[in-house]
Amino acid sequence: MASIQRSATSSGSEAGDPQIDERKRKRMLSNRESARRSRMRKQKQLEDLTDEVSRLQGANKKLVENIKTKEEACAETESANSILRAQTMELTERLRFLNSILEIAEEVGGLSVEIPDIPDPLLKPWQIPHPTQPIMATSNMFLR
Repeated sequence: MASIQRSATSSGSEAGDPQIDERKRKRMLSNRESARRSRMRKQKQLEDLTDEVSRLQGANKKLVENIKTKEEACAETESANSILRAQTMELTERLRFLNSILEIAEEVGGLSVEIPDIPDPLLKPWQIPHPTQPIMATSNMFLR
């Protein structure tokens, strides 16, 4: 008898037990809702990543522009520095030439002239007089 009851119960539940059908229906609805939430999470993640890509591309573009500006400024500064070095060398040569004239005048005319040493502008550029402070002649430069 027990085997008959089992088969009857078993066939009864498969035949359309309303309780089991309701559980299947609830599980299907739950699975559908879970899948919908999962799709929504994936869509949100995709949107977030797309926004981050856009933001990072914008930041990268700004950095590239900033680097280009700095490189141009650096090139301009190097160019100006080269010009200033050339001018310094030219002025140093002029000063040496003028000092040689003063030495000749001292020897020929018997003048006592104080001739300052000329620093090497490339070895010690920090010792070069500032352009706003020209080298001035002193009152004792031409004493006999």
